[in-house]
Amino acid sequence: MPARPCPHPISRVCVEAFAANGYISALDGATRFREEQNLMGRFDGMRGVVLGVANDHSIAWSIAKEVLDEGGQIGFSHLPDRPDDARQRNRRRVAMLTDEQPNARFLMPMDAGNDEQIAAVMQKAGEEFGTIDFLVHSIAFCPMDDLKGETVETSREGFRIAMETSVYSLLAVTRHARGILADNASVLTLTYFGGEKAVPGYNIMGVCKAALDASVRYMAYELGPKGVRVNAVSAGPLRTLAGRGAGVEEMLTFYERVAPLGRNVTHEEVGKSGAWLLSKESTGITGEILHVDAGYNIMGSPGRLLDSIRDAVSP
Repeated sequence: MPARPCPHPISRVCVEAFAANGYISALDGATRFREEQNLMGRFDGMRGVVLGVANDHSIAWSIAKEVLDEGGQIGFSHLPDRPDDARQRNRRRVAMLTDEQPNARFLMPMDAGNDEQIAAVMQKAGEEFGTIDFLVHSIAFCPMDDLKGETVETSREGFRIAMETSVYSLLAVTRHARGILADNASVLTLTYFGGEKAVPGYNIMGVCKAALDASVRYMAYELGPKGVRVNAVSAGPLRTLAGRGAGVEEMLTFYERVAPLGRNVTHEEVGKSGAWLLSKESTGITGEILHVDAGYNIMGSPGRLLDSIRDAVSP
């Protein structure tokens, strides 16, 4: 099993001291320290782009953190701030995470609906890395009125926005990254079980996730000849920004009662699973939806939840 980078605070202090005095860069120092201590991680030498981190609860950040901790280098995007937001809240929330990471190489604003901004991020990645070994897409949005209403009541404009942001953006970012994707690179997106089965309250986003899942399969076929893999992680409910909009608290209770493991998953578990799909350990896997949901997706009935219902109603 590959060793993880040493977490001892002295190592970080030494690296930062050498970098501050101009002897080495923080990135080179961290790499040299791992080499000297035989602590090379499984992502050393690998570079990629992670799109869609919003804060420290984002699944994309959980994946990125695993990669960074094992030596990978990453360029990040953030949701552009409004012109009238002098505090630049969107950028600050992500910068608070990436500024502490010597292997976080850049942070740029990117509107998933703006091809020029997508191209600018990929151009920056090309300048920094030459080629990239992985691309993580964690972008989705639906107007709240359309998300909360019945699927059949979705407005035409709401449908367009949800599909363009949540589905087409995967095609767009991969197309713009195509020129810098290394042979055998990995493209990863984030989906949800609501794209496979009807999940009350998920509504139009379920339709979007179904389209996203289909996109993964078609892209896997088309990019396969170059060795590029395309997969998705389907996580159980987590307390994320998107999860709050989808009623995550009720889902957490239900999943815990129904899932075979009898619990919910953690950000760390999802992060490790996503990172594995980016790693060289999963080079034979493409076009797959990896469920990380404590087994909830296999259930054909409420399972043990029925037992508690029977206990509650029995005389």
